[in-house]
Amino acid sequence: MKSDGAFEPRFRIDGELRDESALPHIWSECVGAGRANEALRADWQQQFAEVVTALGIRYIRFHGVFHDDMFVYRGSYGGGFGPNTPLASPVYTFSYVDKVFDFLVDRGVRPFVELGFMPRELATATETVFWWGAHCSPPKDMARWVELVTRSVEHWIDRYGLAEVREWRFEVWNEPNLVPHFWTGTKTEYFELYEQTVRAIKKIDPALKVGGPATSVFVPDDRYKGETEDRSAMLETAGAADVDALDWRPVWIEDFIAWCAERELPIDFISTHLYPTDFAYGADGEGVHITRYADATFDDLTLLRKLVQTSAYPDAEIHITEWSTSPSARDFIHDTLFAATYITRAYLKCATLADSIAYWTFTDVFEEGGAGIGPFHGGFGLVNEGGIHKPAFHAFTMLERLGDRLLLTTSDGVVTRDSRTSAVSAVFFNYPEDMAMRGLGSENAYAATRALAEMGPSRRIHHSIGGLEPGTTFLVEVLDWEHGNAAEAWYRLGSPLNPSRAESKYLSKVADTLLRFTLTVPDNGVLNLDVELTPWAVMSLSQSA
Repeated sequence: MKSDGAFEPRFRIDGELRDESALPHIWSECVGAGRANEALRADWQQQFAEVVTALGIRYIRFHGVFHDDMFVYRGSYGGGFGPNTPLASPVYTFSYVDKVFDFLVDRGVRPFVELGFMPRELATATETVFWWGAHCSPPKDMARWVELVTRSVEHWIDRYGLAEVREWRFEVWNEPNLVPHFWTGTKTEYFELYEQTVRAIKKIDPALKVGGPATSVFVPDDRYKGETEDRSAMLETAGAADVDALDWRPVWIEDFIAWCAERELPIDFISTHLYPTDFAYGADGEGVHITRYADATFDDLTLLRKLVQTSAYPDAEIHITEWSTSPSARDFIHDTLFAATYITRAYLKCATLADSIAYWTFTDVFEEGGAGIGPFHGGFGLVNEGGIHKPAFHAFTMLERLGDRLLLTTSDGVVTRDSRTSAVSAVFFNYPEDMAMRGLGSENAYAATRALAEMGPSRRIHHSIGGLEPGTTFLVEVLDWEHGNAAEAWYRLGSPLNPSRAESKYLSKVADTLLRFTLTVPDNGVLNLDVELTPWAVMSLSQSA
């Protein structure tokens, strides 16, 4: 340390002392899950507790806090086999939500509260989306919605304390641009819902944090310029020869900021979803799936950050409240090694561009389309329904071992230092050159994903790290095609739809059997790292305890 308390650089990377910079752990700031009611399941809670321990998750966001199966808004008594007697005035019951939030708070995790969806008895349209019949509509009575939000926030303050709830985030709705599934109203009706909601919450306490518009995704056309989606505006996008040459823009963000600024409404954070994909309708009426190139998320975030910083709300936080390789819960890419490499690369490249990027989702206990068919069905999760770790889970654990100070950044990884302990760690990966910066795309069968395994070539990772304590031991872990690749092992078993207990035990063992070896710092204090990474491999270097 210097005499003034500043850190004295002592690590030489490839023979040079390098300037440090911050590395926010954006991957562990927030994570997604399906809906609130799923969090009442024992397996969901067991998996989440493990994820919190392994990945250091600080916030979690999910749908359906106000859905019927959480029984918050009660306009009738509920008779079962008997008559369902209306109540003279609504009653608000929080026992189910309390069980979920208590579980989270007791583990040091905070809710990123998505305020939605509409209770059936308040909804103007019902069962608009999902197997479980979410009601995604404007309320019949805005005053009743305001009362629901007010009673809920006041209850949470009473239960957890104002200081705690001030650290939460309240996001108004989810993807209201996707009409008629997630919203049956207009753009202006959503803005009005935001106005009434933010005023209600700020009336309780001005320091509570509220934001939106939670839209999805970036698009390169004017389909969302009007009050509702205009499919005719998608034609050029659907027919574009090079979609990456188009001008991709955020949905509703600029309109939302202008609308709020005109009315002097608070915006504590801007939220949106950044899946690197699109779905556009062509002249023949057929939908076209679009996959953007590997840096789409980086480009989108760079633009979004600039828009916010030059807006009337330059200090607003930026939260990406859903992100993954694609928005499909039946995309088999999610189960693969390839997704792990893509995720690692994207998080490292985008780490300083937002306040959080919530991976959607931590578990395959996820029922938007009903339960998944088989143990590996393309679900979003870092772990499957049975708790088996996918390659993406290991990518997250490797990222979480990194320090918070960057010593070296390259196109294929980073070397870091922990500001508390000065422990050195690193993550490197091989996103194959043969991909030519293409994105991963989506596949509706696991066998179809395997063609990506033919991409190459291997990549040599060679760096020296000087200034280390002689005798220090480092653990190297490598995730690759033959190590930690549970879905591939399942495929080689014949893709059993209902694995036996012995098969599940075997797959769990394969999932956690990474290539591991140790390196010891020699007497000169210089660790020479020289590793050949096969295509799609991800490698972690961390000091042993």
